[in-house]
Amino acid sequence: MSTPATYRDSTQLRLPCETVAEFRESLNEQFVVTVVTGDDGCRIIGSPVEIESVNRFLTRRGVLTQ
Repeated sequence: MSTPATYRDSTQLRLPCETVAEFRESLNEQFVVTVVTGDDGCRIIGSPVEIESVNRFLTRRGVLTQ
């Protein structure tokens, strides 16, 4: 059986808020995601398909995602 962490990994990206701030407008315009700011950085949350697309978008712009 899958663990909750497995599902979280496919539905969110964790990045420093400074990085997210640089791309936030583009992310909101191009993707159906929610950006949540927390004490440990920002999370970009969306469906697995959207997160995969966001990951490709950020990677093309030189952002390494975890």
